[in-house]
Amino acid sequence: MTEKTTLAGLMQDHALTVDRFIDFAARWHGTTPVVSRTVTGETERSSYADIAQRARLLSSALLGRGIVEGDRVATLAMNHARHVEAWYGVMGIGAVCHTVNPRLFDEQIVYIINHAGDRILLADAAFVPLLGRVLPHCPSIEQVILFPDGSPEDSPFPTIGYEAFLREAGAAANWAGIDERAACGLCYTSGTTGQPKGVLYSHRSNYLHALATLQHDFMNFSARDVVLPVVPMFHANAWGIAFSAPASGAKLVMPGARLDGASLESLIHEEGVTFAAGVPTVWQGLLQHLARSGGSLGTLKRVLIGGSACPPALLQALEDDHGVEVVHAWGMTETSPVATAASPTVATVALPAEQRRAQALKQGRPMFDVDLCLKGEDGEIVPHNGATPGHLMVRGSTVAGAYFRHDADILDAEGWFDTGDVATIDEHGFVRITDRSKDLIKSGGEWISSIEIENMVMSHPAVANAAVVGQPHERWGERPLLIVEAREGATATSGELIAHLEGRIAKWWMPDEVRFVDRIPLGATGKIDKKRIRAEMIGQPA
Repeated sequence: MTEKTTLAGLMQDHALTVDRFIDFAARWHGTTPVVSRTVTGETERSSYADIAQRARLLSSALLGRGIVEGDRVATLAMNHARHVEAWYGVMGIGAVCHTVNPRLFDEQIVYIINHAGDRILLADAAFVPLLGRVLPHCPSIEQVILFPDGSPEDSPFPTIGYEAFLREAGAAANWAGIDERAACGLCYTSGTTGQPKGVLYSHRSNYLHALATLQHDFMNFSARDVVLPVVPMFHANAWGIAFSAPASGAKLVMPGARLDGASLESLIHEEGVTFAAGVPTVWQGLLQHLARSGGSLGTLKRVLIGGSACPPALLQALEDDHGVEVVHAWGMTETSPVATAASPTVATVALPAEQRRAQALKQGRPMFDVDLCLKGEDGEIVPHNGATPGHLMVRGSTVAGAYFRHDADILDAEGWFDTGDVATIDEHGFVRITDRSKDLIKSGGEWISSIEIENMVMSHPAVANAAVVGQPHERWGERPLLIVEAREGATATSGELIAHLEGRIAKWWMPDEVRFVDRIPLGATGKIDKKRIRAEMIGQPA
């Protein structure tokens, strides 16, 4: 019998850890600006070299407070340079950066801090009132560090200013020896069903995700780009932009807490922004501002839209009226988060214009190392023919295999994660999500897609936002209820909206009722909060 020998590769072995991104940026793009908008509207300027140096000082100060590998250090902050420093300063020493979403309910924030077991919290000073409410219920927190500096008098919890904390560092820490499979980041789901669940990212998964998103068909950053992440750093890692922008040497523009249309327009013009990323409601607000002011999107060339489905009217306005390329993407906290994007292929570019636009509105094709399939109720694979729906399943090196401190198995026997979405996949490999499985409306034994009705209603010029939920019906089980938020200064009637839908959807999909509201409630990540709508408008339990 011949003995088999495994021949090892002879390449240098460097761990795939996220500190390499900021080190690369500091070494080769050290003077590239990182711009932050403060809460007062002023602009602060830093650079990649500054961020790398200050992050190491933060690492040193954290080590001095006894933080060790695997400890959770939380952040409660908007997008700014100090928050970027915090990410790298925490992760660089093998601790876990837990980004806390301040838009969650107080009870949810208490739950996730306690569930994570956070020891130290870095927070924007603007959140001190929130901290006063939640920290009495979070015994694991030993120290609060406030951005940018200073400490409130008579604070009921131990605080120190960020700059003062950095001065505790004797010297910049050395980043070395971290296992690439060690945890580096912790994000919790928004808790649309049950308590939020923790997704614990490794250095390796975040590293691979950042490289994959830099493909041309996804974020396509270069050192010539100016990147504006409107998506918050507490929302699924800001879609990885705090890693991918330094990896490419792109200038980074951090908007802080001011995400209104006027503030975003001014940042785009003042800093020469070429790429921006955010949820649909952000871009709808910006376009409404431009319509009132007569302004423009200036240097902006590309927009990544994710978080929820891009309404057709939004894509049309950005591309046709403003000449901005829209990349419609999909992902979730459990997929690191970007997983697909609707960038065209040779085959889809050759389609007639209307069909090309329809492809652009889909959630798109998987990026490298993301695998997708559809499964039926029986667990069997359903065909990818663009018509047959199934449960969207995903797996890959950037997909969660378990939840943090959660015993239940979240993968099926073949290693697939059920996204909770119902979708089709066409012959070009494009995913089209037809609904969240929990948001489908079952009427007379047949399924109605709330997303498709919402997108059709959103194309009406008087509609700013729309939501469709199922309300109980004695005969049919459920029937669609349409909730509408009108644009500022515009009006519409129920009859006009029903007429607008005629011929666009099946007759039996037509909403039984239309209700107008001043404001459709949004959840912590900017998505429509259907759980709250059901509780408040049709009396279903939250």
